[in-house]
Amino acid sequence: MPYPSEPSPPPAATTLEEFWRDPALPQVESRRACHSRACYKPHSHPTFSIGAVDEGRSLFSGAGDQPVALHPGMLVLVPAERVHSCNPASGTAWSYQMLHLDAAWLHALRHESALGSVAADEPVRIVDEPALYARFCQLNALLFSDAAAVDKEAALIEFIGDCDARPARGIEVPGPDAAQAERLQPAFERLQRSPAADVPLHELAQLSEMSRYQLIRTFRAATGMTPHAWQLNLCINLAKEQLLAGASLADVAYGLGFADQAHFQRVFKAYTGITPGRFRV
Repeated sequence: MPYPSEPSPPPAATTLEEFWRDPALPQVESRRACHSRACYKPHSHPTFSIGAVDEGRSLFSGAGDQPVALHPGMLVLVPAERVHSCNPASGTAWSYQMLHLDAAWLHALRHESALGSVAADEPVRIVDEPALYARFCQLNALLFSDAAAVDKEAALIEFIGDCDARPARGIEVPGPDAAQAERLQPAFERLQRSPAADVPLHELAQLSEMSRYQLIRTFRAATGMTPHAWQLNLCINLAKEQLLAGASLADVAYGLGFADQAHFQRVFKAYTGITPGRFRV
């Protein structure tokens, strides 16, 4: 008599990644990821970002000295250019949503609505409020739907206004004083002029009138990154713009100084959690 066979393990959940973009609403981009195990290096965006945890648990870094544990139903609001990362708990998958808002558009909206401008030292905010999470999910579902652009824009503006008006747990991120930031400005400008160049540390240090050690410490305090990591992050943000403008992967990789297309794809995925080809779909 044959022994009964062992039950088959349940199939692994399929990872799904979706992007929403609309030329009629260039100020906003949305992303949904389901059952993702992708991990991100510390990075920053030129956009104001709102993330939501749908399933699983994750750790948010970039707000103080210790990572913050997130659970389903939490929102994280990250100001533009703030270095951060958010990754699933070790050995697990998670599902999340991410909304990116043009920083200049948000500044104008807040000014128009008398909500205050976007301050350079605005803290990361974490919200654990079921009603606001539900509102965010409804907004994102609307963005991904076939609704008219005017309805999507109205819902977005209303959500931002309501979200700004609510109290949230703020996390202060220390940065350099004004004198330090001013001394670093020539280094920032040098990297921005030639993002693909292999700029040596001693040149950046000379521009900032610091030793290499002082440069690295001050740069990390100002940005959360070393100069090289900041330059790579800059390249990836430029690559996103170029890919969405229709440039080929090969042209972007070559133009931004990567050794080859495979190198570009590895770095892009490390900073974004997705390949450049999937990003521009």
